[in-house]
Order: sequence, then C-alpha cells, then structure tokens
Amino acid sequence: MNIGKELLFFFSVFGAFNGLLLGLYFFFFTRKKYLVNYMLGALFFALSLRIGKSAFLYFDGKLPRIYLQIGLSACFFIGPFLYGFVSAAVKPIEKFPRSWARGLVALFMLILLVDISWPYAGYPKLWKMYIIRGIYFQWFVFIVAAGFAAKDILKKLVERTSQMKASELWIAVIYLANLLIFFLYFSSMVDAPYAPYISGAIAFSLILYLIGAMLLYRNKTDELFLIPAARPAAKRLSESDAQLWLAKLDRLMREKAVYTNADLKLGDLSKEIQISSHQLSQLLNDELGKNFTTYINEFRIEEACRILSSDYRFTLESVGYEVGFNSKSTFFTAFKKFKGVTPAVYQQQQVQPALLKRGQD
Repeated sequence: MNIGKELLFFFSVFGAFNGLLLGLYFFFFTRKKYLVNYMLGALFFALSLRIGKSAFLYFDGKLPRIYLQIGLSACFFIGPFLYGFVSAAVKPIEKFPRSWARGLVALFMLILLVDISWPYAGYPKLWKMYIIRGIYFQWFVFIVAAGFAAKDILKKLVERTSQMKASELWIAVIYLANLLIFFLYFSSMVDAPYAPYISGAIAFSLILYLIGAMLLYRNKTDELFLIPAARPAAKRLSESDAQLWLAKLDRLMREKAVYTNADLKLGDLSKEIQISSHQLSQLLNDELGKNFTTYINEFRIEEACRILSSDYRFTLESVGYEVGFNSKSTFFTAFKKFKGVTPAVYQQQQVQPALLKRGQD
C-alpha cells in the first residue's frame, strides 16, 4: 500500500467534492441572486467534474470510459462559464443575456450529438486525435476572451499603479487560477516534462482550499465579486458661475443664519440655493478649499465669538447650542481648532480689556 499515493488521491478527490459544494453554494444558497454568482457556481461544477475525472483516472487506469467521456465533456463548459463569470463581474451584467443562453444550448446540443454519435468507448482514437484537441482549443479561446474582458483588472495587478478593489483582486485570482489549471492540463496532454496528469487536480484543490478559507472570513460573500460602481462626476461650474453661487451662498448664511440649525445637511443647503449636492461640495472644495463641515463651522464660530464678546449672560455651553452645535464637546473642539484657544479663554481675553476700558472711563 502506497500511503503517499492514497493521500494524494484523497486530497485531489476531496478538492473536487468541495468544488461541487462551493458551486452549489454560489448557485443556490446566496441570499442575493447575482448573475456573477450563478456563473461562478456553474464554473465550479464544470471544473469539479473535470478534476474528479482526472483524479480517478490517474489512480485507476481501468476507469470505465463513460466517466472519461463525462469529465472531458464538462471541459466544453469551463471556458464559457469562466468568460461569463468575468464578463458579469466586470461590466456588470444583471440579467442572463439571450445570446449566452442560445450559445450554451447550442453547445449542449453539440456535446450531446458527439457523445451519442461517437462515444469515447467506441471511438477512443477519434477522441484522442480530434475531439480532445478541439475541447482544449475551445477552452483556450474562451480563456483569451475572458482575459480581454478582465484586461483592465489584470493591468492593475501587473503595473500596481493604482489601488485594486477587493472584488477586482478576487476576479483576478479566479481568472489566473483557471489559466494555471488549463496550462497544467495542456502541458500534460502534449507530454511536456515535469507536468504529470494529476498536477491540474492538485492545483485546483490547493486554489479551492485557499478560496474556501478566505470565504470563511468574509461577511458579504454574496457581493464578493461585484465591483462598486464609480460615482458620477459632478458637472464642473465655470469660474463666473462659481462666484455667483458663492455670493448667493454667503448671503444665505448671513441673512438667514441657516448654520444655527444643528441638523443642517449638505443636501439641505444645496436645496436652499438650488444647486446639486455634488456641485455644492465641488464648489466648496475647488473655490474655498473647504469641506461642508468646515464651511458651516466657520460661521458658527464667528457668531459664537460675537456673542462671547458682547453678551456675558450666556453660559459657554448655551452659546454652543445657540450657534448650531449639538454638543458641548463638539463646540469646544471646533472653537479651539479655529481660534487656538478654548471658549473660556477667549471670553476672558475679551472681558479684561472691556473692564479696563470701563475703569478708565
């Protein structure tokens, strides 16, 4: 008994079995039904059938040829499902395109025709000389097509010039893993040195265990392969329009004192001057170099200074609430940020000169 060989067999077959389970999960048990998850589930199904066949054949050369035929036929679907997965993730595609459905039906009918008319058991030479080579050629074509679909993601991975999103990294991992599996099987088919037939199954198992381990630590597995859509850029205002909107905004702040509303939001202010939230945010950043919070707090602190300098009846906390802050700590923090001292110190600085002036009078 060769323990090492049996462990290798167990490792490979268990990987194929886990691939089927992972395919079932993405196909049936994700709460949110995204096309990209269906494509990945189907890809795992096809790969698991192919890997399972390889493992059993490598360790049992007398395996009935019907199983070989099933495993090889599954290869017809690996490429299309890989392309479907990458395309649905990158674009993204929400509904299953009719052209894909027609293509899969046509492919299924072709496979059925070949399997019935020229079964592997009766035509092994035909399969080895032509059909298997046709399978690998079709597989390679779809890998190339999937590579073109994911070219921007792969470019980021190679150049490392920009930050990759987590979803993009996962898509790249799935694609490159499939490319490795294809390379190992193709190398074995052409009898390349150091490329045993079982290497594809082992690579699949290793990659699958890595993916499975990572999935255990993900909270949003359903949306794992969805690339977040970029926010549309706000239409840039011309310089003359920007100055007009700034003047309108300043007039609103000083005449209506909207900053005293503790619940004031960017959207509320943009509605007051009839401009979009994106444009208002861009206006403040580009023309004043400030964000919304800084802009509003400047007016609040300016009003707080006026009150502290002229009316000593208010407590420091009440002054903060009066000008629009919703807590004492927020008021004190913002005041010190803008004036460099606390409200109490600022008030003391204003009181002493006033008292000295009164004494002199």
